[in-house]
Amino acid sequence: MVQLSLLKKTGRNGLRSYKLQVINYKLRMDKITFEQFKQIEIRMGKVLSCEKVEGADKLLKLQVDFGEFERQIISGIAESYTPEDLVGKILPFIVNLEYRKFKGEESQGMLVATGTGSDNVILLEPNKEIAPGIEVV
Repeated sequence: MVQLSLLKKTGRNGLRSYKLQVINYKLRMDKITFEQFKQIEIRMGKVLSCEKVEGADKLLKLQVDFGEFERQIISGIAESYTPEDLVGKILPFIVNLEYRKFKGEESQGMLVATGTGSDNVILLEPNKEIAPGIEVV
């Protein structure tokens, strides 16, 4: 969690300016051991197809190729990307999570991305061409 303080300053010309200052930063989750971290399997996958999940505004259903296998991944990024934006992209996914259902659709992994919320997701893409299935190390 990040706590911010808004500082207001009035200049000589009477104009106000504002500045955000971080006053407290706390990790969202407890720390994990290195051995626990090593258990997470992240692989690069190529998005073969993508469609909106029926009855869900934020969810997309991706069919992803990992070289030796394919998976269906449900991801809450529909406010940032259209299905057409994702087809053909090679992106990182966690592939050893327990399967989970969202709106009746099974997710067999998780997309790894960054951003400040579901409407501002930033995809992590390789800067060189790589094959699907490559493990992130």
